[in-house]
Amino acid sequence: MKISVRVVGCLIVTLVSLSGCVSQTVKTTKIPAIQTPTAAIPNEQLLDVSIALFDPGLDIESDGDIPVFPEVRQSEARYMPQLLMNAMQDSGAWGAVRVVPSEDQLTDLMISGKILRSDGKNLALEITAVDATNRYWIDHRVYKAEASRYAYSTTTRSTHDAFQAVYNRIANDLLQHYDKLGPATLVRVRQVAEMRFAERFASQAFEDYVIYEDGRYQLQKLPAEGDPMLERVRKIRARDHLYVDTLQTYYEQFGGQMQLPYQEWRKLTYEEAMALEEVRAEAASDLLIGGLSVLAGIYAAAEGNDAVTRTAGNVAIMGGAYMVKSGLDKRNEAAIHVEALEELGASLEAEITPQVIQLDDQTITLTGNVQDQYAQWRALLDDIYESEIGSLDQTLRSQQDSNR
Repeated sequence: MKISVRVVGCLIVTLVSLSGCVSQTVKTTKIPAIQTPTAAIPNEQLLDVSIALFDPGLDIESDGDIPVFPEVRQSEARYMPQLLMNAMQDSGAWGAVRVVPSEDQLTDLMISGKILRSDGKNLALEITAVDATNRYWIDHRVYKAEASRYAYSTTTRSTHDAFQAVYNRIANDLLQHYDKLGPATLVRVRQVAEMRFAERFASQAFEDYVIYEDGRYQLQKLPAEGDPMLERVRKIRARDHLYVDTLQTYYEQFGGQMQLPYQEWRKLTYEEAMALEEVRAEAASDLLIGGLSVLAGIYAAAEGNDAVTRTAGNVAIMGGAYMVKSGLDKRNEAAIHVEALEELGASLEAEITPQVIQLDDQTITLTGNVQDQYAQWRALLDDIYESEIGSLDQTLRSQQDSNR
């Protein structure tokens, strides 16, 4: 069977045209501006916010073509809360906004999240925000975004994250909910948070100040201002906040180390995702013509009657081989960045510099990873309570017994 030079040429031109195609779909992600309060917020209405490290969502089966790398997801679960924290801080509507190791912290407003999908092209986060009274501001709402083609350009990624729109929308939704609450409600949230904290460390003294009824924590009464037990609880809470503030240094350092390899990894996974979409968008007829072109190129190189035909066949084969090699090189490059993220993912799990806490009459050393040190610190707070409040608590109980 003979194939004419004209047919071979047409088929090879078709192959070259197909291999040079790029997706014409341009996604644009409009980043909403961070909303700010219309007026200055009084200090007593400024809510402190804690953002727990996200759930990496490793129990969710991937619905995309990019595989889920557990170490990368663990890194993202630590990195993304910082981006949300920055967005909320930019609004100027809150008190202290902190990233914390877990949801086990009594604060005015607690935010938790779960990563449903994260690759260079798509991000989906499930966000929950609940205040100290157990009022849900955001109840397992899913925020999604698709990165634009220009999200990973040098200029763009130096100014904001590829999915900055997600974090800005969450921050704006929280502020909108805040605006719906009256001043009295906001003050009450702060009071409930303080009384719940006090009850945790001095349960006998504060057990009836807040009750849980109809799914909400409701304030029943407040101690007198200047109450000695309350003052000691406030000192313990201030120490807790100070320690949590020191954790921010670790998370900031981690975020700084992660940013470059993470951005490169997302850029490469974005390109791979787009390439996969492009291949799937090919019509069956185009794939058939492409396959025939490759076969024709091979045949022309081997059986062509003249140098032009054989050369064209060789060009087609070499072009195909180059594309395969390029794809493999990109996969290898992506693997390098994944390895870097895996190392970073383990950085907060590894031993960190022991922290030396100087108390009034003793020196405490915390060791292990961030989570271990935080757990040790919370246990230490119990000891502080026993030393600073326990004696006073015993005195108050003795006075109560004598008055009966």
